[in-house]
Amino acid sequence: MKLFDRSGYKRAARAYWFPLVTLGSLTGLSYQLIQNFDLVYVLLSIPMIAATYTIYCTYFNSVNEQAREMVEMSRIHLATVEALATAIDAKDQITHCHVRRVQIYAARMGRLMKLSESEIKALGAGALLHDIGKLAVPDHILSKPGDLTPAEFEKMKIHTAVGAQILERVGFPYPVVPVVRHHHEQWNGLGYPDGLRGEEIPLTARVFAVVDCFDSVREDRPYRRAMTREQASDVLRRDSGEKFEPRIVELFLKHLDSFEAEIAAAGLDQHGFTSEECEPCVLIEEDALLGYSGILPAPPLSAPPPDSPRAPPPAWRRDTGQLPYLDQIKSAHREVYALYEIARTFTSSLDIKDTATVLMNKVGEVVPFDTCAVYLYDDAKRAATAAHVAGRNAQSLRGRTINFGEGVTGFVLANRSPAANFDPMLDFAATTLEPGCVYRSMLALPLVKDERLVGVLAIYSLTAGCYTDDDMRQLDTVVRLASDALANAMLHAESESNALTDPLTGLPNARAMPMRFEQEASRARRTGRPFQVVMIDLDNFKQVNDTFGHNIGDQVLREAARILQSQLRDYDFLARYAGDEFVAIVQDLNPTQVEELRERIETTIGELSIKVLSGDYARVGISIGAATYGAQGETLDQLLIAADEAMYSVKFGHKNERRAPAAGLGSDRNPDRLVSASVN
Repeated sequence: MKLFDRSGYKRAARAYWFPLVTLGSLTGLSYQLIQNFDLVYVLLSIPMIAATYTIYCTYFNSVNEQAREMVEMSRIHLATVEALATAIDAKDQITHCHVRRVQIYAARMGRLMKLSESEIKALGAGALLHDIGKLAVPDHILSKPGDLTPAEFEKMKIHTAVGAQILERVGFPYPVVPVVRHHHEQWNGLGYPDGLRGEEIPLTARVFAVVDCFDSVREDRPYRRAMTREQASDVLRRDSGEKFEPRIVELFLKHLDSFEAEIAAAGLDQHGFTSEECEPCVLIEEDALLGYSGILPAPPLSAPPPDSPRAPPPAWRRDTGQLPYLDQIKSAHREVYALYEIARTFTSSLDIKDTATVLMNKVGEVVPFDTCAVYLYDDAKRAATAAHVAGRNAQSLRGRTINFGEGVTGFVLANRSPAANFDPMLDFAATTLEPGCVYRSMLALPLVKDERLVGVLAIYSLTAGCYTDDDMRQLDTVVRLASDALANAMLHAESESNALTDPLTGLPNARAMPMRFEQEASRARRTGRPFQVVMIDLDNFKQVNDTFGHNIGDQVLREAARILQSQLRDYDFLARYAGDEFVAIVQDLNPTQVEELRERIETTIGELSIKVLSGDYARVGISIGAATYGAQGETLDQLLIAADEAMYSVKFGHKNERRAPAAGLGSDRNPDRLVSASVN
């Protein structure tokens, strides 16, 4: 169907000229009658003239009505096209004010360059419809916050050709299609879709490319922040002669001040929604489009039909200043952007803290909150802890433990189901909040990966009735992504911990030692305060394993590790090095203190005895050697060798002292005997 039906205008013209020709003919005939005949004949012609006048009035009213219908039909057609085009722009997060500014730039440039009225109208319509081909571009490409891949960019490029194909079927009476098809061509021939160069590109498309680029870069997009006017002008200067025709860039920047003044006067200088956002744009400023004037002045295409009072703006427009359907479309695609960014960011880190921080930041982009808490569930404790908190009262809430059934979060934990419209203060029963802080709304959703309970995400608001079913829906989508990410991060943390932890004793293993050593070495170089590497070996442990079995040997190792840990300070480091050997890294001990530590450990280990089923006791001794950073080496290997040599000197001293030939098997009657005096 053509947007404009020219046959209607022809019918109106014929209906208009017929009574005029008839009236003119009768008037001429009357004059001839008066000149050549008696007045009686003239009087006889009066009824005929009256009848003719009546016919004329009837035809005039008919023509007037047809003209009104044609104008209204034209207005409806353009309004329909505009509504669809603005909906498409909203999908791509383009504000309608951007379109209107570009229309002003393009129309003024067209007049400065002495373009025809048809070309100026084409620029106005092109501003509205140039991206209509993005209907053929997948949402995940339009919604992508980052740079497009080459394949994605190739898909994006089809919007120019598709848009042109769509508009070819509309049948505009002015050349809109070249603007739409070629607005991404470049002066150097590297544009698309046809790779036109220089003046091969239609002049209207060259003009539109400049003004559209200038205004587009001044609005926020998912993949970049908005530029200032000066930055946008620099972009045009930089690309002049490459992407854009130099004379058009020069002319545009020369008259930019006057363009901007006109835009400011129209209230369109805010790059985003304005109070004028809802007003339909006027594509054609004169009534020349209709091809005639004088019978019925053509009303503006945005005006209501003649004789209809202009209704006041509806309540939603007075309150918000923008179209609800545009709000809904933009909101939907902002949600897509946020979810895409959440999914993309979650895959970039396996750190629990980073993942939880990303989660809280992105939740705030989807659903507002005053406080957000991520409770992580500990299966061993059968409770969840507020591990990560953002917003108000974060310090008070962080670290709080929630048991099953305790408060709203405890209910969510126990039932693994979301909760809304509960009293949020139930979660703060034992928490000191800021003065006057009373939470009135909350949403809490379980974090579940497959069948594993990961935790709970809870958001709190000071506003009553703050959250809707749609908020719950959006948050549920976020939580599904977050559950997978947090579960993977927790599994990674467990795996990493296991890789650096001795499973038997729970102490760090040999792989953890180099990292701690480097930390201590850096501190020592920075402060000049040395530290000691202490090598610890259990005497007679092999005989315990050989005599009583590995289960008893494991029990001895666990008890020895516990005793050793108890003799060290909280900030000292103890690791199981290999077999029955342990290594400690201790700070700021002088030789006397090292000797005191050795004696204390020997005493406590000497008191260790494990009773076995036979009534015997498994006992071990211990040998300790130490080396000081800086004095005996500056690398871990150097200090381990020095400490090992010192430890073996002590071990041989113990052996010479005991000299017991077979002191391995103790009994209730002789509990002080060691299992073995041999050196492992």
